[in-house]
Amino acid sequence: MVDGDNGSSSPGEEQIPCPDPQHGTDTAAAPVAAAEGDRAVESLAHRIQEAVAVGMRHRFWETQPVGQFKDAGDTSLSEGPIEPPAPLSAVKPEPYNLPALYEKMELRDVPAVTRLLREYLSQHVVAPDLDENDVEHWLLPLENVVESFVVESPETHEVTDFFSFYSLPSSILNNQNYSVLKAAYSYYNVAKKTPLLQLMNDALTVAKQKDYDVFNALDAMHNETFLKELKFGPGDGQLHYYLYNYRVRNALRPSELGLVLL
Repeated sequence: MVDGDNGSSSPGEEQIPCPDPQHGTDTAAAPVAAAEGDRAVESLAHRIQEAVAVGMRHRFWETQPVGQFKDAGDTSLSEGPIEPPAPLSAVKPEPYNLPALYEKMELRDVPAVTRLLREYLSQHVVAPDLDENDVEHWLLPLENVVESFVVESPETHEVTDFFSFYSLPSSILNNQNYSVLKAAYSYYNVAKKTPLLQLMNDALTVAKQKDYDVFNALDAMHNETFLKELKFGPGDGQLHYYLYNYRVRNALRPSELGLVLL
């Protein structure tokens, strides 16, 4: 940074000499000065990003590893069961059928889902302000893109809960048995009448029925209440949120964040 009034720089800042058109330019020094300037800019940008990211890092959790991970040579996940195998009498037999109260979200459900979502997101410090157009665009089911299900009260036919997840497949390279890892990512979920643990267990059921290999979820919103209970394991990466033109005075806890970035 150069002060426009007197040409002096702030303490600790590097001054880059500017060429004088009347006395010529040192052509040998110009590339060096430009390179040093680029490094200074990159260093400043890195420090700004680190400062903005403080308290805004959130972790992905993922369901128990499946065959494709091991076959593809992914060593980031430990091998073996997350906990001792359950007895056969405790294993729920297939097919895994959803309770009759669940219905795939339709266009007629958009107003009710919008009301539920706006009420839920208002509890968070940082969250999107979604209207019916947004909900229709982002949450209405689309094959191999997003899945959304609602719970309807049998007495009042009111939509009381809903869950959603989106699809983000990954290519598996140099493997003879598999070419794609089909991953589901938890999106927006509102549990008003149905316990969140049950709601998300049913979301896993839908993902299983649709042949997803793994189900991922952030520790944002109230997701931490079901991650360990449903046998999710912590991933090895962090998701950084950078909010343009928005100031957050204090570091956010995961439960204060109501925003899922695609």
